Amino acid sequence: MNKGYLSEYFTGVWTKLLTRVDATTSSNQHEIGDTDSQGSLLRKVLGDSPRKQDNRFSARYIWLNSEQESISEDGLLSWYDSREKVHHRGPEWRLYYQTNSVTELMDEGDRLYVARQPDDTILFIVVPAGSSLANHVSYLFGLNIQSELGFGALEIKGDDDSALDFISRLVLDEMGIEFEDPNANSLDSIIERFGLVFPTTKAFSDRARLTLPAIDATDDPDAALMAWMDHEEAMFRRLERRIVSERIAQGFLSDGAVDVDGFLSFSLSVQNRRKSRAGLALENHLQAVFEAYQIRFERHAITENKSKPDFLFPGGAEYHNATFASESLTMLASKSSCKDRWRQVLSEAARIEQKHLLTLEPGISTSQTDEMKANKLQLVVPESLHRSFTSSQRAWLLNLGDFVQDVLNRQR
Repeated sequence: MNKGYLSEYFTGVWTKLLTRVDATTSSNQHEIGDTDSQGSLLRKVLGDSPRKQDNRFSARYIWLNSEQESISEDGLLSWYDSREKVHHRGPEWRLYYQTNSVTELMDEGDRLYVARQPDDTILFIVVPAGSSLANHVSYLFGLNIQSELGFGALEIKGDDDSALDFISRLVLDEMGIEFEDPNANSLDSIIERFGLVFPTTKAFSDRARLTLPAIDATDDPDAALMAWMDHEEAMFRRLERRIVSERIAQGFLSDGAVDVDGFLSFSLSVQNRRKSRAGLALENHLQAVFEAYQIRFERHAITENKSKPDFLFPGGAEYHNATFASESLTMLASKSSCKDRWRQVLSEAARIEQKHLLTLEPGISTSQTDEMKANKLQLVVPESLHRSFTSSQRAWLLNLGDFVQDVLNRQR
């Protein structure tokens, strides 16, 4: 088994858009249908051996929506040929699920993933219709479901899968799976200088780039940005594990009683730190790319209504100079995850008609990107994430190298 690879966590995955019959829990069916009665695709994941009664699969049912709405529940799944004893007819394989808090939420048009883990546990993952999280999960598994594809299946083998990048590790987080970094020992030596204290994000970002001396942004800015983000995220998770372990070992007590509020407050602070740090790290590494190309820019320059774009090119002085041509100005917002927050960017620099937004979110829906186009917002996505978008979206996307070249052309 390859440590740090998808095959460490899964042996196969199957997906489909739920039909009305699939999602109906009020009847006695409780069954999911495959492409055909033989279960041609689902058998690639669940196999040809019946799993019923005392031999059912252990399962974790997951409703994967926003962080506040995601829920999970443990249960069982049956997989069997309902015509096993009817020899004159062909097989009819069925996946039978239990009624629980997850299956009661699912509806026609939701996206279902059935993922098998090496210990034979099945993840029954439901993503509501219209949620971009379906594209995140598909990115993790290497499935292309941006079209109206109803079905898909993939066997995951150790000899042909790829290492999990930091985007994939974030998706594992969303699914409640803790990533175990195979480079833990080397990461420990890198973060040793910080002890049990979180440094500033700038110091951490600087350390991440310093410990990857072979990475040169002028060779490939897209690859450099992803390598730096990947490395810093791994460093952070390792330091976080040390600090959190130490805090848990101290216990949560107040006046001799269990301090539940203290524990919840600490847990919330861990989650909030993860989110805020990722956005700041992205800005730090983008700054390093622009500096490598000797591009003139200013971070958080003030524009109208006290707005502060993440990056303004060449800077605030030029922006507020009425004689400086608007065509020579560029604005870039950066958001590690885009979601619906991209609309905030539209009001950040009134002089600049065509705005730019760089994000690390894979597989943004076509309805979202169409709306961005209509509002003259150009999406910039690192090249390695382009595969998670449709072919028509990819024709419109810029990668970081494209954006850098555009800015250089304006500044010459």
